[in-house]
Amino acid sequence: MTSNPKSKIQNPKLLWLHKNLFSTWYNSLLTVVCLVLLFWVARGIVTWATTQAQWAIIQVNLRLFLVGRFPQTLYWRPWIVLAIAAILGAITGGVFFSKQQLTRRGIAVFAFIVGVLLIILPLDLIYRLQLLLIAVLIFAGFGVGRNFAEVLTPWLSLLWLLSFPVILWLIGGGFGLQSVPTNLWNGLLLTLLMAAVSIVLSFPIGVLLALGRTSNLPVVRWFSILYIEIIRGVPFIGILFLAQVMLPLFLPADVRLDRVLRGIAGLVLFSAAYMAENVRGGLQSIPRGQIEAAKALGLNTAFVVLLIVLPQALRAVIPAIVGQFIGLFKDTSLLSLLGLVELTGIARSILAQPEFLGRYAEVYLFIGFIYWIFCYSMSLASRRLEKQLSQ
Repeated sequence: MTSNPKSKIQNPKLLWLHKNLFSTWYNSLLTVVCLVLLFWVARGIVTWATTQAQWAIIQVNLRLFLVGRFPQTLYWRPWIVLAIAAILGAITGGVFFSKQQLTRRGIAVFAFIVGVLLIILPLDLIYRLQLLLIAVLIFAGFGVGRNFAEVLTPWLSLLWLLSFPVILWLIGGGFGLQSVPTNLWNGLLLTLLMAAVSIVLSFPIGVLLALGRTSNLPVVRWFSILYIEIIRGVPFIGILFLAQVMLPLFLPADVRLDRVLRGIAGLVLFSAAYMAENVRGGLQSIPRGQIEAAKALGLNTAFVVLLIVLPQALRAVIPAIVGQFIGLFKDTSLLSLLGLVELTGIARSILAQPEFLGRYAEVYLFIGFIYWIFCYSMSLASRRLEKQLSQ
């Protein structure tokens, strides 16, 4: 009688390794080969990053990556914008995740990230102090959100809406501030601005198109169907070209849309069609009996949609909606093909510097890391929100 080797393994981690990686001789051989391959690739990457890569291109041009040609004398305005967004984001996180404790590990990770940024970023002393102050305000905002969750929850949307014109005023100027033309809005600043505006505008338009496609009115339904199917059948670069070149032809001669506005228009038109299909999938998941029960209680169609159908439908398609937001954020990189100097466009300008010719790997790894940070943050927030709503 032979004993089972698994029964001799008491450690759960060792048991998992034996079950998944070393269960048979060919699985063991495949595991060893994969580990050797991973070690070889990792050693090559580390060797290149530490001995061959010229990371000076990132350090020298960091301000171009972040704010482009924004006037250096007005850098205090992007700092204030960053502080406003960070505080509101921290308060929002504190409100939605008020039941989750801010663990020591989370504090340590956040403090480590802030410390690394203070060390590696080529900033003056005043800017380092401002970054440290913003980190402190983020902690304070998270604590405020946790402590006053019930009070702040109804006002969060209003706070974000009120902050939006303030942010645009700080970036663009006017009304007492020095004006900054949009051709100086470059780098990550322009990418985040265009992505945020496009997300805010495309979401309600997509919801309306989804409701229109499920409407009983033939004119509304067919208009929504035609718009969605036509936009989804055209490449995104074609939509951007139409927005940049053809859109001004449909406007009066004395009306001249800014290039940034035309880029946002292309992003909104394209994203709204896909958003409508995501929301329509959620609408179709609602049982018909709920709608009939609501109407039997005396609710009209508008209240049925706003109070019963839409909340459940949007909750069901949160992953798809956030996936669309992530795609929209990454699609802003295509605007560099049309002359807008966003993050990818400023990278191409930096690569044209004579002392950094051919350093594509360092530059594109850096901007890819920036895109990954924001996309992963949105994905993480959506998972947390989905988990919170499911409870």
